[in-house]
Amino acid sequence: MFEDITSASKGKKIVMFLDYDGTLSPIVDDPDQAFMSDAMRGTVKNLARYFPTAIVSGRCRDKVYNFVQLAELYYAGSHGMDIEGPSKGSKYYKKGAQTVLFQPANEFLPMINKVYKELLDKTKSAEGVIVENNKFCVSVHFRCVDDKKWGELAQEVRSVLKEYPKLILSQGRKVLEIRPIIKWDKGKAIEFLLQSLGYAKCDDVFPIYIGDDRTDEDAFKVLSKRGQGLGILVSKVPKDTHASYSLQEPCEVMKFLQRLVEWKRLSLRRRSTIQKQLEEIKASLKY
Repeated sequence: MFEDITSASKGKKIVMFLDYDGTLSPIVDDPDQAFMSDAMRGTVKNLARYFPTAIVSGRCRDKVYNFVQLAELYYAGSHGMDIEGPSKGSKYYKKGAQTVLFQPANEFLPMINKVYKELLDKTKSAEGVIVENNKFCVSVHFRCVDDKKWGELAQEVRSVLKEYPKLILSQGRKVLEIRPIIKWDKGKAIEFLLQSLGYAKCDDVFPIYIGDDRTDEDAFKVLSKRGQGLGILVSKVPKDTHASYSLQEPCEVMKFLQRLVEWKRLSLRRRSTIQKQLEEIKASLKY
């Protein structure tokens, strides 16, 4: 379906949005070991040479940056509640712009830290549980928890949240997510990033979002509603989704991104050749 995608984007500026876990890196038991390969990093680096590129993740922004280590990207951590633009020196860096673009949930930081500590204490005897502080949200990973016991774990998490009505609980791939109850998600984050790039009301922009989790559906919905761009779900099994296409795993994501880069290179080369021929024709007409 690659030709369908490039055909739909003809004459438009492609902007890339990528989830991290399960999209650029494999899903692993220990979230601190979710490293992306050097080949994937090189692919994303090449991608960012041709298209504005953002990583949109539920992870803490600093953690995602440490995994990816590419200064030329936009990073939206904590499900888009912590957004940072490219570092100075990048071609996408805007002179005079603030480093941190947006943090809509700052007032919740003390509450998030308190809940994180309570959950650490509450789950310390639960085998296989990993509680991760992602700055503006807390993730309780239960991938290594016995299937018979995860319901009990969920109940423990809910008991803690009873005292925090301003926080909400959602579930992802073997993870429970605790977030502030504000109208902000990955969909809102990509709208903000498109606006920051100057594409908010443009008809010639074509956003592509690739992700694997339930939280990525918020982004897929936004693109579907805009009628511009498309979502690509990363999944080995069929799922109900607002995405337009699917890839099975990160290695297929990498192949798709590599093909997109090569398509862009050839397009630019072809355009350069045509421009050179036109200049030669104009020069010959002068004589």
